Amino acid sequence: MTIYKTFAKIYDEVMDETLYEDWLDFTTRHIGESQKNILELACGTGILSVELANIGHQVTGLDLSEEMVELAKERTTEADELLSFEVGDMLDLKKTNQYDVVTCFSDSLCYMPNEEAVQTVFNEVNRALKSGGIFLFDVHSIFKIEHEFPEYSYHYQTDEFAFLWESYPGDVPYSIEHFLTFFVKETEEEDIFKRYDELHEERTYSIETYEKMLSKSGFTDIKVVADFTDNEPNDESTRWFFICQK
Repeated sequence: MTIYKTFAKIYDEVMDETLYEDWLDFTTRHIGESQKNILELACGTGILSVELANIGHQVTGLDLSEEMVELAKERTTEADELLSFEVGDMLDLKKTNQYDVVTCFSDSLCYMPNEEAVQTVFNEVNRALKSGGIFLFDVHSIFKIEHEFPEYSYHYQTDEFAFLWESYPGDVPYSIEHFLTFFVKETEEEDIFKRYDELHEERTYSIETYEKMLSKSGFTDIKVVADFTDNEPNDESTRWFFICQK
């Protein structure tokens, strides 16, 4: 089962909608008000892409999951000339156009298996950006991976499904394993639920490691802030944001 295959069906319901507002606010603060051509990597079901298009930006949403992209496309109409969605891999952006802005939020980079893969993403993003373009992304901090995620437990239930999320330390430094279990109602007529299990593996690195890789990819102006603010990270910041200029 591919990652998110089941999760895509109930993704919107289990996600905190206020996070999308925070990502939208953060993005608009750092790209200005004039219309931009934006590529949103790991766009999921397209909520942020839609909001960016609604305020006048030309947006392409890209996601590895066909299921996510199908849900995202349901948000569009024939009148949405500023918005499109595609299935694609952030590890290979050769076929994409050039953009003013590339974003990659929701700690999606933490799903890369190793530093080499992260470096490849940075290289591909740099190539996809116009000169002077901006790359915005976020990742989990080491503090969150080491102190907040271990033994994390979350349960969510409706009449249609139940969702269980348990997290445990991974096998490599600064990594975490999320065990997701879904019980999804099969039919409306009968209370029969089918169980699905997924393993999501994430890892992060030090800020210095990210900065070194970004510089190697050709980014010359790199700023790091934390937790949706424009403040520098501290020892207990949970999410690091990078603002990078080509």
